[in-house]
Amino acid sequence: MIIDCHAHLVPPSLLDAIRAEQASFPSIRLIEEGGSLGFSFAGNKPTRPVSKPLTDIAARLQWLDSNAIERQVVGGWLDMFGYEIPPDEGVRWSRLINAHLAKIAGEQPRFIPLATVPLQDGARAAEVLKEAHAQGFKGAMIGTQPKGKGGVLDDPSLLPFWQTANSLGSIIFIHPVFESGDDRVHDYGMANAVGRITDTLIAMSRLIYAGHVALYANVKIIAGIGGAALPYVIGRLRRNYALDKDKLGDPDAALAAMYYDTIVQDPRALRYLADVVGAGRIMMGSDMPFPIGDLAPLRIVQETSFTDAERASINGGLVQKLFGL
Repeated sequence: MIIDCHAHLVPPSLLDAIRAEQASFPSIRLIEEGGSLGFSFAGNKPTRPVSKPLTDIAARLQWLDSNAIERQVVGGWLDMFGYEIPPDEGVRWSRLINAHLAKIAGEQPRFIPLATVPLQDGARAAEVLKEAHAQGFKGAMIGTQPKGKGGVLDDPSLLPFWQTANSLGSIIFIHPVFESGDDRVHDYGMANAVGRITDTLIAMSRLIYAGHVALYANVKIIAGIGGAALPYVIGRLRRNYALDKDKLGDPDAALAAMYYDTIVQDPRALRYLADVVGAGRIMMGSDMPFPIGDLAPLRIVQETSFTDAERASINGGLVQKLFGL
């Protein structure tokens, strides 16, 4: 079975429900634009509008067919996660998103959904994660910066979330957010080219050094976009660890324990990722429908030096194992 491990989807029914239930979310301003919606969370800068490719189910299925992909793991859209809004409102918002992700997955079983959680509050995120598992989700996709710009995933207030994810054996896909935390990348298209990398690298490095990867070893952590720059900087991470071993988590052990997608856009980089973490930790992904992703994701796996058994694992075998398909 060929499976895309990394994609994003906004069910059309979700947008209808948001419009209908607008009064339930006083901290969220809806912005109608071109027949779609953008959002302003708690008075912050408006998001981009939800693009048609995020909601077009027929086109999505056609793309899967044209790429010979049988199933696709879908999270929501990071711009919509709303970590800036008050926690109680965030719980209702996450539940609404999850309800419609579960609904579309029930209607179209080629989709394998990942939930969202209100990461602005660790206890409430844990509560929603438990609910999601009870509804059939295997885990969640989370952003790198809870509580808005500058938030960190090793924040002590998030311990209830990590403890619950560990007890449930959750798949936790860690994904960069639109605001990378560095205003220097907002020219030349660098938010996509570079900002996503630095954002993910910093978030993952903090989790590694905080000891979370080792402490919550039952969590199946997926580091998006090929682990960002983690494989390339492992030597520096290791050196920093050697200088302060009593206080830091081991980066080599952490990289060996996590999972990665193939979205690196260069066979040499994918081969290097495999050399560092092992081909058995890598899954084919597209980041569909975003142009910065890989919209012909099987090609890089074919063009990279792997054995047939490794390709079978990367192209779907590992996803089947992780999700119990």
